[in-house]
Amino acid sequence: MTVVDTSGWIEYFFDGKNAASFAHKIENTSKLIVPVICLYEVFKKVNLVADEAKALQAVAQMKQGRVVDVTEPIALQAALISIRHRIPMADSLILATAWGEQAMLWTQDEHFKGLPGVEFKKPKE
Repeated sequence: MTVVDTSGWIEYFFDGKNAASFAHKIENTSKLIVPVICLYEVFKKVNLVADEAKALQAVAQMKQGRVVDVTEPIALQAALISIRHRIPMADSLILATAWGEQAMLWTQDEHFKGLPGVEFKKPKE
C-alpha cells in the first residue's frame, strides 16, 4: 500500500521535475491510500495557484484511491509523532495514516526525511 504526501501530489499535478517519481504510485489506484488532510492541502494549493475547477479535478483524481478519514487512533498517533519527531500537525496526520495502514509514504518534504516507512525523494532543482 502507498500514501503520497501532499508535496508529491503537488509535484505531480504541476508537472514538476520530480513528477515521474510520484506518477507510478499515484496512478496505481488499487494500492493508493489518500489521507483526508491531503485532500484539504491539495485543494487549497491548486485553488490558490489555478482555480476552484482545477482544484476539484485534482480532488476527483485523488479520490480514485481510498480516502482515509482522521480517526481517534490516527489523531493520537499523529500527536505522538509530532512530539517525538517535531513535525507539523498535517505531516503528522499523514504519517500516522500511512503507519496505520502499513503503507509506504512517498514524499519530497524534508520533514519526513529519515523516518521509518518513508521513501524520500530529494526535490530536483
